[in-house]
Amino acid sequence: MLIHPQIDPVAVHLGPLSIRWYGLMYLVGFVMFLVLGHYRIRKHPQRGWTGPQLDDMLFYGVLGVIGGGRLGYILFYKLNYYLAHPLEVFKLWEGGMSFHGGFLGVVVAMLLFARKTNKRFFEVADFVAPLVPLGLAAGRLGNFINGELWGRVTSGDAWWAMVFPLVDQQPRHASQLYEFALEGVALFLLLWLFSARDRARGQVSALFLIGYGLARFTVEFAREPDHFLGFLALGLSMGQWLSLPMILAGVALFVLSGKQARR
Repeated sequence: MLIHPQIDPVAVHLGPLSIRWYGLMYLVGFVMFLVLGHYRIRKHPQRGWTGPQLDDMLFYGVLGVIGGGRLGYILFYKLNYYLAHPLEVFKLWEGGMSFHGGFLGVVVAMLLFARKTNKRFFEVADFVAPLVPLGLAAGRLGNFINGELWGRVTSGDAWWAMVFPLVDQQPRHASQLYEFALEGVALFLLLWLFSARDRARGQVSALFLIGYGLARFTVEFAREPDHFLGFLALGLSMGQWLSLPMILAGVALFVLSGKQARR
């Protein structure tokens, strides 16, 4: 049986200040966005993107990720708590971010960026989508280092079972690493290869919605639900209910984009 290494969540101690691994993982995600984006610009100049545009998109995206992620966590997970403790909203260093909220924040950011640059929305979204999953992978590594978002109890005979000593002594799924593999690495490879050729406008974005939604929905069966929410209707978690609309919207967008391209 594996034991969680209990890594210090603070990477660098600077007296009263500290740099946390989770924050560094966000930085890694943003750097990967730029590295992959600039590579794709050089590889596909016909798609009409420039380096400065990519840098501007990152600025918009950072605001969307942080603002949307925090707001989504408040609205989807702990609204009553933050209504009772409004000043806690600003304590980002204590955690509390939602992927689905961050996703909606990035959608708004892409809409604003598309308007500013006179690009079509899906022209922006299709370019951005393949650059995102490795950032998600980095975020899940941050969750694992922090020992948070652990998995459900599983059989002690399973070689992949892991004990999280700060939680209890029971064997659990290392669900953060499952998400790292599926939402991060696997989704990146799928989108990167699919978008290497010109596709119908909207289909790369649709594949991101389907791929992330299915990966998150599946892993949630191995992930312990938030203790303050538990299971919701039909025995599904909040993460699963928030992922279902992504899957359905992705399938509809993929089909409609294909039909429009044929016409």
